[in-house]
Amino acid sequence: MSDETTPQADPTTTPEATQGPDQEDILTALKAVKDPEIGVNIVDLGLIYAVQTREGEVDVEMTLTTPACPAGPQILGEATQVIESLQGVSKANVKLVMSPPWSPDRMSEDARDELGMF
Repeated sequence: MSDETTPQADPTTTPEATQGPDQEDILTALKAVKDPEIGVNIVDLGLIYAVQTREGEVDVEMTLTTPACPAGPQILGEATQVIESLQGVSKANVKLVMSPPWSPDRMSEDARDELGMF
């Protein structure tokens, strides 16, 4: 007889627990980041152009309502912090892009309602 035992699976480590967040999880988390000048979250404003995940890293391409937005560094910093606070994320790469340019047409219906736009 051998003293070796078969390793048991850790019940707290399921495949779901070891995977990072998916695109929907990331977008939900990013709704906590608001444009401080407008007061609406960056997802509903339509500022998020792309989200990709791979092995604990998240790449986000986003824009601002205007290239000269004074709150730009704050918004990008908050977006990075929110993503990196998610379980399974080791690094967030938030890239600012200006093409295509943002327009109010990108806003969600919720954002339009919040701003009183019809």
